[in-house]
Amino acid sequence: MAQRRVTVASKVGLHARPAALVAKTAAAQAVPVTIAKDGAAPVPAGSLLSLMTLAAGHGDEVVVAAEGEGAQEAVDAVADLVASDLDG
Repeated sequence: MAQRRVTVASKVGLHARPAALVAKTAAAQAVPVTIAKDGAAPVPAGSLLSLMTLAAGHGDEVVVAAEGEGAQEAVDAVADLVASDLDG
């Protein structure tokens, strides 16, 4: 299993536009990608609704994970977005 811990960079957290960009990128991956806050169950990163209910705010640490062939590339693609300021 590939996983990466990142800090949410967007000022609004994973809400609205940033969540939509992350969900679109996650859904386009070859393997399912999950995202979780510490102590919480992972949710599908390709689901906008799941990302918004995760309530990951600016500065929160999350774990992006995937399993299977291409998992590391999928994790990196999603984690890089989460770690970017998507508020533009």
